[in-house]
Amino acid sequence: MNIYKKLVLSLICDALGYVSFVFPPFDFIWAPLSAYLMTKLYKGREGKVAAIIAFVEEALPYFDVIPTFTLMWIYTFIFKPKTTPKKA
Repeated sequence: MNIYKKLVLSLICDALGYVSFVFPPFDFIWAPLSAYLMTKLYKGREGKVAAIIAFVEEALPYFDVIPTFTLMWIYTFIFKPKTTPKKA
């Protein structure tokens, strides 16, 4: 998937998290769904850790303002250390 498509999906997922400010019971649906989507968008150990963080962040009241998906995109595509090839 294109990195910019992931960015758009991440922004949409973060925006969906704000729905609970208007309709608080939405968190009961969104918290597990956001964790699942995080594991699908971002693979590996980082994706699993981010899924746990997303679940907790969405399940707790007043933490919905944290843009977890967008922060994960920034980490993955901007700050994540690139692996260097090993010399023979």
